[in-house]
Amino acid sequence: MNASPPPPIECRSLLVLGGARSGKSRYALALAEQGARERLYLATGSAGDEEMAVRIARHKAERGAGWTTLEEPVALCAALEAQALAERVVLVDCLTLWLANAMFAAADLAQEVKKLCTTIARLNGPVIFVSNEVGAGIVPETKLGREFRDWQGRLNQDVARACDGVVLVAAGLPTLLKPSSEPQFALR
Repeated sequence: MNASPPPPIECRSLLVLGGARSGKSRYALALAEQGARERLYLATGSAGDEEMAVRIARHKAERGAGWTTLEEPVALCAALEAQALAERVVLVDCLTLWLANAMFAAADLAQEVKKLCTTIARLNGPVIFVSNEVGAGIVPETKLGREFRDWQGRLNQDVARACDGVVLVAAGLPTLLKPSSEPQFALR
């Protein structure tokens, strides 16, 4: 007997996780385009070199009409508070670059992550966050790489708790992680 599909989940805040080139950004873009006429792409990357400038230009072209772009590599919370409106969906792509920017700016990462999670709860409009799941790979060779991986894992966990929904994308296929029913074990 086939079970009927679950009803759609209403989320004001959603975290979309996945590995590099997993399809997470494409999924988040498509989801945002379904939900609102007004869409803001809040980019946390900046063109530090020519390759990144070309990549940013390509992504802007791929988004096409109907998107406004705001680049904010560090002051993410202030940008969200100013830009998250009831009639607009904000897509933050991505938390991984934001974290790297905060690290290189010598920010207090624990404070910044806490501030972001507090901000999520107060936003006036829907927001989709994209972030890399970096902990499934090899252990980084350098101390800085290991520190970044650890902070990224903490950030993803904290933002997942703060958001209404979490989706993991692998090979272009989304899997709903939150909300989900937890297994109940019958202990005898």
